[in-house]
Amino acid sequence: QVQLVESGGGLVQAGGSLRLSCAASGNVFSINSMGWYRQAPGNQRELVADITSYGSTRYADSVKGRFTIFRDNAKNTVYLQMNSLKPEDTAVYSCYARGYLWSWGQGTQVTVSS
Repeated sequence: QVQLVESGGGLVQAGGSLRLSCAASGNVFSINSMGWYRQAPGNQRELVADITSYGSTRYADSVKGRFTIFRDNAKNTVYLQMNSLKPEDTAVYSCYARGYLWSWGQGTQVTVSS
């Protein structure tokens, strides 16, 4: 089993930046990829970004060029650097780890004011 603890998020003005982090513990060697989904009220959940154990990344089209996902293997932590934030980025961001099973973080609110 993998446990995930998220940090970061909060309130920022449009054009600002935030960094989310997701620290994994437990059976981390079973993890194939980690990333974030987000969900805004009334919207479907969407994949924001993820990174594999080999370092391959993928992004939602809506965040390409603005968000960067990267990992610190020594800390078993994945980060999501979010720049040039827009009001439409407002959502609850949930970290996940995919391995034998899916594990989820507690979710963190990101609010971007116009």
